[in-house]
Amino acid sequence: MLVLMPLFMMLMVGFIFPSGSSISNTPIALANMDEGTFGDILVTQLEAINSKTGMMDLSTATDFDDIKTKIQDGKISGGIIISPDFSSSLMSGKQGAIMLVTDQSNPQISMMIEGVLTKTIEEMGTQMAVHKLSTTYNIPPDHTLAVIKPYNVQVKGIVPGKPNYFQFVAPGIMAMVVMMSLMTGLPHAISYEKDMGTLDGMLVAPINRFSIILGKVIAQTTRGLVQGLIILALAILIFGVVIYGNILLVIFLLLLCVFSFVGLGILITSFTENEETATMVMMTLMFPMMFLSGVFFPMQEMPWYMQDIAHCLPLTYATTALRDVMVLGAGVSAISTEIMILIGFGTVMLLIAIPMFKKAMSK
Repeated sequence: MLVLMPLFMMLMVGFIFPSGSSISNTPIALANMDEGTFGDILVTQLEAINSKTGMMDLSTATDFDDIKTKIQDGKISGGIIISPDFSSSLMSGKQGAIMLVTDQSNPQISMMIEGVLTKTIEEMGTQMAVHKLSTTYNIPPDHTLAVIKPYNVQVKGIVPGKPNYFQFVAPGIMAMVVMMSLMTGLPHAISYEKDMGTLDGMLVAPINRFSIILGKVIAQTTRGLVQGLIILALAILIFGVVIYGNILLVIFLLLLCVFSFVGLGILITSFTENEETATMVMMTLMFPMMFLSGVFFPMQEMPWYMQDIAHCLPLTYATTALRDVMVLGAGVSAISTEIMILIGFGTVMLLIAIPMFKKAMSK
């Protein structure tokens, strides 16, 4: 079940971000309110580009209110409005106004629409200006672009390939699965034994009580590691995630995630009387960590006080370390701080949890 839930999350990402960094067949309404002819020219150019790229499913609208109603009804994801004074502004030497209307209930799609359409329309305007300079002032076509855009900005990542949301979210989901496995598995295993009455039989058996929790820990550790590796394999095979760092370092970090959360799982087990209480405590701790640790979106986009909370959560450092290795190809030296924090957290939790567990079992 813990493997199926992250897989479902990543499949949903595939529907939300169909091509990683571009839009495709997105329903967009176009309202040409221009009173002149330049608006019609722009619409013709936009339709020609769209017929080649297929990035939009274009429909018509009358004005802003019409687009607003269609977005609220779920018929479209955004709109383009050509202002009434578009032609007159261009003819008088001013910029023509074009408004993009987005669906704010879906910020991911809105940002993608805004970015792609803004870039497309700006490029159309550049080509129009290049043609005008070439024909009006007899500037050679290969020189006009340097007049309009004298600077050529190039973007290069530190690793090959283009970034995508799958690459970003896969490391966090792997760390989250390991955390969920330990935090749900250990309390469930021990609390279930308590509820069924079989734990008492274990406690009176001629074995060291520490071996009881050790056996549970080894079982849940194996389970968590296997689930993390399954998520890694699915991310590579199905979603095209590329590991730019050392695969052995990724496996080591998964083991370190297990170690850091083992103590917390034992601690929950120590002071909960039944499985229902253990589940409630586990959910109270787990869900804030899932959404505040940068698993699904960058921490830099969160308010400052949430960032401060995130820096107190071990899942933050596990996610950051895995992401740095998998996405950026980082080595041990680059993630040494995260490694030390995870080791320190796991050690402190074990030093607190084991005595409390022994004390709870002696009652």
